[in-house]
Amino acid sequence: MDLNFAGGGTVLRENISQIVSLSNLIDGITITDSEGIFVYYTNFRPDVNDLREQDVLGRHILEVYPELKEENSSIIHALKTGEVISNQYQELAAYGKKIIKGYNTTIPIIEGNRIVGVVEFSRYINWPYERQNITITSEKIKEENRLYTVDDIITNSRTMALLKEDIKKSAKTDSTVLIYGETGTGKELVAQSIHTSSSRAKKKFISQNCAAIPSNLLEGILFGTAKGSYTDAVDRPGLFEVAQGGTIFLDEINSMDMTMQTKILKAIEEKRTTRIGTFDARAFDVKIVAAVNEDPLVCVREGRLREDLFYRLGVVQLDIPPLRKRSNDLFYLVEHFIHRFNALMNRQVIGITGDVEELFLSYRWPGNVRELRNCIEGAFNMVTSRMIEMKDIPAYLQRRNKGWMGNDGRNEDLSLAQLDGNLMELVEKYEKSLILQAMEVSANLTEMAKRLGVSKQTLNYKLQKYKIK
Repeated sequence: MDLNFAGGGTVLRENISQIVSLSNLIDGITITDSEGIFVYYTNFRPDVNDLREQDVLGRHILEVYPELKEENSSIIHALKTGEVISNQYQELAAYGKKIIKGYNTTIPIIEGNRIVGVVEFSRYINWPYERQNITITSEKIKEENRLYTVDDIITNSRTMALLKEDIKKSAKTDSTVLIYGETGTGKELVAQSIHTSSSRAKKKFISQNCAAIPSNLLEGILFGTAKGSYTDAVDRPGLFEVAQGGTIFLDEINSMDMTMQTKILKAIEEKRTTRIGTFDARAFDVKIVAAVNEDPLVCVREGRLREDLFYRLGVVQLDIPPLRKRSNDLFYLVEHFIHRFNALMNRQVIGITGDVEELFLSYRWPGNVRELRNCIEGAFNMVTSRMIEMKDIPAYLQRRNKGWMGNDGRNEDLSLAQLDGNLMELVEKYEKSLILQAMEVSANLTEMAKRLGVSKQTLNYKLQKYKIK
């Protein structure tokens, strides 16, 4: 939201509702006049900052914050220089109040050639949220059909920050890339970011989930068909032709049968495809990005991924860590999704309660970021206050909180003290219990496999092994 404060008091009055509408993005707003006297104060996080309106209005900033000096006050600096200060970290101690840590963006209010006041937007740091970076912009939520970029990877984790750098590096060449990440970690986001970071960004990005299409149809989709090659067949280009000059993303390639994997390998090696029903090979110029949702070496060892295809695809391998290994990101993402759904659903939710925080910390998030996003979206459909409470989150997580499962995600009936048998037997009993739990909260096998972070092939094998129907 672009805020033009030229015009002083008149513009200030005209824009005050616009300023307040930013409450979903920030934690506090203060406005001072040209002398540094507070004339407006709103605090959206009284749980973090207990400074009240009556403590502030009509008082000078150095009176409210007696330990603050002119030389390190962002408001006084903006009044003196007219400069906009963006995302400055400050620790402020008001009289008789606790120290507040946060990031402030400070914007002078100009009338003609005179500075008539300052508006300051604050975001507080309140672990575990670790929030920062106030961005005031008029840009609306971007279109859903826009491809993702590296900047869309929301993270506060060093591991993910390094991954973002690796994405940019891998985008500079035409080498194949293999992405490994559990279900819901954002493999397509990474694939799109590779494309949009590359010189191919203005060309097409084509995505195909290899697990979603039967093998007898997948070949025609990828390589194309010729009229008459089978009943009702028409001349149709394959995805490799459609993506010419751009990027093709083959997701869950470990779910592709071995015959099709052989044909994919041949196409990659020769950089040519042949439509079904013809003998004419067509050259393609495409960057190939593939993904697996299981450890590729395990897939190779179990015979579900050709070893030579793995080596050919994995010239560059990017591993996306699961959410449970990104502790710095959990609440950072919670806040991001809260802001997102506030905007989409016209709500003013400001956070989650302490018991929900504890549950989120103890949960393993088998569905990773996708599951977290869906959890927050579901809560937004139920929430009746400005805080997401335990009653608002999905039922399967509520049952977990009531003791349906232990703190480490295990069924409480499976403690070592209660079980007899060797290690393998204990592991199998634990694995079976997790499958049964996933079955209770899943609508179908596809959703069940995603919750468990395995392919449908692996899940079917496990169901047969444990005779689960």
